[in-house]
Amino acid sequence: MTYIASAERYQNMQYRRCGNSGIKLPAISLGLWHNFGHVDVADNYRKILHLAFDSGITHFDLANNYGPPPGSAEENFGKILKEDFRDYRDELIISSKAGYTMWPGPYGDWGSKKYLVSSLDQSLKRMGLDYVDIFYHHRPDPDTPLEETMTALDLIVRQGKALYVGISNYPAELASEAIKMLKELGTPCLIHQPKYSMFERWVEGGLLNVLGNEGVGCIPFSPLAQGMLTDKYLHGIPEDSRAAKPTGFLQKGQLTDERLSQIRDLNKLALERGQSLAQMALAWLLKDERVTSVLIGASRPAQLSDSLKALDNIVFSAEELARIEEILAP
Repeated sequence: MTYIASAERYQNMQYRRCGNSGIKLPAISLGLWHNFGHVDVADNYRKILHLAFDSGITHFDLANNYGPPPGSAEENFGKILKEDFRDYRDELIISSKAGYTMWPGPYGDWGSKKYLVSSLDQSLKRMGLDYVDIFYHHRPDPDTPLEETMTALDLIVRQGKALYVGISNYPAELASEAIKMLKELGTPCLIHQPKYSMFERWVEGGLLNVLGNEGVGCIPFSPLAQGMLTDKYLHGIPEDSRAAKPTGFLQKGQLTDERLSQIRDLNKLALERGQSLAQMALAWLLKDERVTSVLIGASRPAQLSDSLKALDNIVFSAEELARIEEILAP
């Protein structure tokens, strides 16, 4: 059946200007990290993407290593893009990244010009695209000169393979250097993608100030702290949860008694606000005008629908913010 996007797709989404650029992003963007590789059925991917676009989500975020296995998220996205979204390409912001290991040898990782250009060429081929809207350097490279990495991003824009560039996981001081370098090259840094949530607040002060002062957008990833900021762990650690697995980004040791107590107290406040804990956690990030969009993941359409309800209430009273700080205090 041919997909026809909802005629009302732009009515309920909020859009925010990305730094000083001409681009607006949806307040909630969809990341295709661990749920769009060769680990699920295409019909589920398709339903999630349809719901996202029908709800006004125009920004789909990928990377060369997203899967699993690496590259498979871009392959699967490319197939659905060709079959369902071909007529809507100009309404979409599609981003990709490079910076983590993709192939053996000295040229398949980090931040050299050789790696970044080659990786983007591979990403474009996997997705069937002539260009991406945003291309990020995924993480700082301690061995490659920053100038080489930034000139590679500039080159990629001049080649027409990306419209805008961004950085991810850069600490404040290095981000400031990169932003200034790109500006001098004539290819401004559009956006920074840091890990940021109620439980991960390193960006506050330093990095957010840099982005605000330099007119660079901010799009936090992992806003629900690998699922900790949901109702999943209110009663302990379920056997089928991410934290119960021996490997992964969330380990059982992170869910201490103190952390579980914080989760329950935050959930109580969320319910008082008429929200789920996940919805409040997303709204809490969006309260800051320097945050352009929040990047969420979804393994099923219902999960995406629930997250979108966060936009119903992103205003916090001074009392609510004070209570959150009290709960989060060590």
